Amino acid sequence: MNLSTTPTTPAVDDIAEPILRVQGLKTQLHLKVGILPAVDDVSFSVRSGETLGIVGESGCGKTMTALSIMRLLPWPVAQIAAGSIELAGKGDITKLSNREMKQIRGNEISMIFQEPMTSLNPVFRVGFQIEEAIRAHQNVNRSEARDRSIEMLDLVRIPLPKERARAYPHQMSGGMRQRVMIAMALACRPKVMLADEPTTALDVTIQAQILKLMNQVKDEVGTSIVLITHDLGVIAKMVQRVLVMYAGVVVEEADVRPLFAEPLHPYTQGLLRSIPLAESGAGRKERLETIKGAVPNLLKLPKGCRFSDRCPAVHEPCLKQEPPLAPPDVQPASGHKVRCWLHRKPS
Repeated sequence: MNLSTTPTTPAVDDIAEPILRVQGLKTQLHLKVGILPAVDDVSFSVRSGETLGIVGESGCGKTMTALSIMRLLPWPVAQIAAGSIELAGKGDITKLSNREMKQIRGNEISMIFQEPMTSLNPVFRVGFQIEEAIRAHQNVNRSEARDRSIEMLDLVRIPLPKERARAYPHQMSGGMRQRVMIAMALACRPKVMLADEPTTALDVTIQAQILKLMNQVKDEVGTSIVLITHDLGVIAKMVQRVLVMYAGVVVEEADVRPLFAEPLHPYTQGLLRSIPLAESGAGRKERLETIKGAVPNLLKLPKGCRFSDRCPAVHEPCLKQEPPLAPPDVQPASGHKVRCWLHRKPS
């Protein structure tokens, strides 16, 4: 895998006003066995034209963060317990009613889900499903919505878009269905698009095409992207900034180049060491390193650092107090934050 951190999207102006700002987000799952902190005090912002990556292993809280932003949590089991989600021009959307959210969801902010076959309705033609999204938010008639849906299919490089608009999801390949999902997500020109593992079910060739397409369409439409994935190769190619999540919290935040060049958190370092690389030496393949242990039970979190029982550099302060997410004492790069006592003195 090529880990060259050269995103195809342009650099983002650091002083640009955020399109999306998440502050102190806490999302809890209310289970019979207790309250599970699925997302615990997560904060970040996304600027206009930026692609932000959220990375981490399964169960770290990536998808729950996205569902919280979209206000699509399975209520009453999952609830936003604290924090704010500010969307430019709309204020804190956690305070909006369900009816008000319906006007924003799909229009101002949209989402691409992991599996397009289960996200698309199998009994409706794909063109109609895009039309439905457009008519729900735009003041257009059915004919105009139909023309717009065909334009969107053409925008995502689907050949013969007029004919394809009449196809059902099962008549399309996985890559084609994912393109339809991107077309639907961008149909109303949203400010922000959340992409939850958009290439997981695709082979590597189609994956590369979809990622290239997302960058091209983002530039054409002007939408900011929050890209959720476990694939650091995708992160290296697609984003400008990265959040690394572990057990419901952000453990490291940095621009993509500094993160790959000098990762600070032992968890981030472990993720990077576990990536399959090209053959080394005379055709000799290095054995992949793994992160020992397992993610802690979120109902029984350790007192100190959540990564302490898996960390090769654990020491006494790690077992007593959870570190804050903050700049390290020795700052390697502007904007780099880490949740680790190796880089800060305990208070």
